[in-house]
Amino acid sequence: MSEPEQLQHPDIHTTAGKLADLQRRIQEATHAGSERAVEKQHAKGKLTARERIELLMDEGSFVEFDEFAQHRSTDFGLENNRPYGDGVVTGYGTVDGRPVAVFSQDFTVFGGALGEVFGQKIMKVMDFALKTGCPVIGINDSGGARIQEGVSALGMYGEIFRRNTHASGVIPQISLVVGPCAGGAVYSPAITDFTVMVDQTSHMFITGPDVIKTVTGEDVGFEELGGARTHNAVSGVAHHMAGDEKDAIEYVKQLLSYLPSNNLSEPPVFPEEADLTLTDEDRELDTIVPDSANQPYDMHTVIEHVLDDAEFFETQALFAPNILTGFGRVEGHPVGIVANQPMQFAGCLDIDASEKAARFVRTCDAFNVPVITFVDVPGFLPGVDQEHTGIIRRGAKLIYAYAEATVPLITVITRKAFGGAYDVMGSKHLGADLNLAWPTAQIAVMGAQGAVNILHRRTIAAAEDQEATRARLIQEYEDTLLNPYTAAERGYIDGVIMPSQTRSHVVRGLRQLRTKRESLPPKKHGNIPL
Repeated sequence: MSEPEQLQHPDIHTTAGKLADLQRRIQEATHAGSERAVEKQHAKGKLTARERIELLMDEGSFVEFDEFAQHRSTDFGLENNRPYGDGVVTGYGTVDGRPVAVFSQDFTVFGGALGEVFGQKIMKVMDFALKTGCPVIGINDSGGARIQEGVSALGMYGEIFRRNTHASGVIPQISLVVGPCAGGAVYSPAITDFTVMVDQTSHMFITGPDVIKTVTGEDVGFEELGGARTHNAVSGVAHHMAGDEKDAIEYVKQLLSYLPSNNLSEPPVFPEEADLTLTDEDRELDTIVPDSANQPYDMHTVIEHVLDDAEFFETQALFAPNILTGFGRVEGHPVGIVANQPMQFAGCLDIDASEKAARFVRTCDAFNVPVITFVDVPGFLPGVDQEHTGIIRRGAKLIYAYAEATVPLITVITRKAFGGAYDVMGSKHLGADLNLAWPTAQIAVMGAQGAVNILHRRTIAAAEDQEATRARLIQEYEDTLLNPYTAAERGYIDGVIMPSQTRSHVVRGLRQLRTKRESLPPKKHGNIPL
């Protein structure tokens, strides 16, 4: 018998034969997808399941679970096609030296369709991650449920959703959608903490274009319906749109560097004691706020002046751009950032911005990441559409998120803080630990023009020169109330600071707050206005 034949048909009655048989099985499991299927995957600009894991994990660290698992179905001819792994690669390893668990759906085997054994493998690695307290990363590239296995596939989806829910707030869960993700399968990424998609490659939807066309008559393509740009800019389902899979995986690796392994541990720290000497770069903030209250400025600049190395790792950058969320570091310690963006809708809070910020604050609170809030908000966005689609209920989510947070909370008011939006944006009244304001801050029930039109309506109407009277009254209102000092007198603001001193105050505040301990009243769970 020649050597290749010995490898294909080893004598399993000998030790050498058993070892050779193991090697043969490993080879089969490693190349479960056909060469043609792999070629088609690469032709679409997509990587295989194992190639993705190889890019994600530290070299040589991946340990596979259940590589010899096979489905047990005998219907529709499946008994004649039982590839090892059943279409999903699962296991654990390290990313930048930190333990993580992973599952990677293999589109080259059954189109990545989920069956009973496939689902059990995912459940097993999720249970392992929860028991060991490490993040779990799900790489989604699947045609959906394996129809041939019937209700078993649906049962597996439900089991996975339950595990996603139980793991929520305990271990970080990150979803990479690098291909199709349709039907019930979309709800697993939706429950996880962060979802990353790839432009022109990823698609997520409950019902596809054909079904929509049949039922509603709407003609829509895959990209418009559920592409990466749609879910990053319109629906808010995703947190980052990557240019390709390598970019997506790199984003996930960076994201992990800001998060702890679990809710009982602290985020990774890269100690770097800040030099608090005032620099010319710090002084740039002294002139960033324009003299005109209606002129915008870029809040990114403020954020970057406060963070180490001016590095702001933004999340959901394309969704609700009127509010900014993301991570950074201060003295090497991870922090979460929430900030109104005057460049978009004047920094108004609307439904999308409220929900985006609320979800981010709760994520930071779950994983022990302090939150720094930069405020320049004229109020909630007015409009019939906003009212009818639930700005009251949905805006309340942001109140709830800040009020229940027990991590260190620092708020800096740079300019406007009007009405209910002042309360909502991390105010002292919701439990913030350190509230600072710049001299340019305007903290009031409303802006000068609106207030004067209400307070002095009759005076203006009776005046000979109405415009001059209105201008005088507006100036009086601005001089009296549009400043940070009334709030500071009442202790709602802990300090009015020079803008150039912002980083210094944030650094000192975070140092002091590292020993913060706060707990909420005992309860089963709160009832957030979902």
